[in-house]
Amino acid sequence: MLHAFGPDSVAEVTGRSKRVLMRHGRQVVERRSSSSNRAETDAFQSGRKKILVFSDAGGTGRSYHADANCLNQARRCHMLVEGGWRADNAIQGLGRTNRTNQVHPPLFRPVATTIVGEKRFLSTIARRLDSMGALTRGERRSTSNGLFRAEDNLETPWARRAQLALFTALRQGKVEGMTIDDFERKTALTLRTPDGLLHDAENMPALTQFMNRVLALSIGDQNTLFASFDALHAGILEKARQDGTLDKGLEDITPAELDLTSEEVIRTDAARRCLRLS
Repeated sequence: MLHAFGPDSVAEVTGRSKRVLMRHGRQVVERRSSSSNRAETDAFQSGRKKILVFSDAGGTGRSYHADANCLNQARRCHMLVEGGWRADNAIQGLGRTNRTNQVHPPLFRPVATTIVGEKRFLSTIARRLDSMGALTRGERRSTSNGLFRAEDNLETPWARRAQLALFTALRQGKVEGMTIDDFERKTALTLRTPDGLLHDAENMPALTQFMNRVLALSIGDQNTLFASFDALHAGILEKARQDGTLDKGLEDITPAELDLTSEEVIRTDAARRCLRLS
């Protein structure tokens, strides 16, 4: 970012004590003082710099939102490039651009590459964000705020079913470009008994272990496996939706028509203001 747009346009709020910059066609090492992060934050909030890059070091205790009291009131487009393994840190970072007294709410954009194995990392964030929402507010969607879909969470019973279905497809030779022998050799996972039959479900590799081994494969092999896995996973989720067994957490139900059938005063205060139950 610094090399592409230049340090005069990019504010950096990180824990680095020095950085390499391009000055007049040459690379120079610039030292950063303890007050650099505060100065960079001020430069972004005042509008002198239009781009802000921050890491975990700038993910807590600072505000980067479109504050009504700041000169830079443009809508923030917040790109989550590296969410990390801790969902609470991801929430802290996302909360830097979504705060009270803001002129515009931010636009959140989680960024992923075309490497399908990266779904392993997004899956961990999605699962933990949903878990945090269920624990802190009693509603799983409250923390993830719709950033992730059910398909993005690969650590669910539905994904486990898709994994077992994939193993069955491998044994039946239905996965194009990958045989079960190739899979076992490349991942060092054992799917079959000495008799050549598939292990029982409880003896199959764990879902997280399977995902981590897939990450170690070549990009081509990752694409091959995930193409089949995604198709199976999507089919299982769609069937669960149709059956009504897919747990979506709390949902808003919007009526096609709403009629007031009755009204009852349940309390009247000293100012004769009424609280009505409809």
